[in-house]
Amino acid sequence: MITLQEYLVLGAVLFCIGVAGIFINRKNVIVLLMSIELMLLAANMNFIAFSHFLGNAAGQIFVLFILTVAAAESAIGLAILVVLFRNRRSINVEDIDSLKG
Repeated sequence: MITLQEYLVLGAVLFCIGVAGIFINRKNVIVLLMSIELMLLAANMNFIAFSHFLGNAAGQIFVLFILTVAAAESAIGLAILVVLFRNRRSINVEDIDSLKG
């Protein structure tokens, strides 16, 4: 049986991969969104692990809320990205930093 510590280590590794993805690749917005989602899923895994081992369903309910917010964030982020790509023909962060006034 997998122990709580193994779940927490896996969650920490996934979270660190997400943080590394944000720090290493700051040029592509899609990779940034994917890294943020990976960090949220790592936190969700920790909530599920604690919920399972402590016998409390509050962690699982909290994960449902996080997944709902993450899905909305992804949908809005990708919609904004499509509009920016249509207007600027690029998804690089350097090309997005200037706003029209």
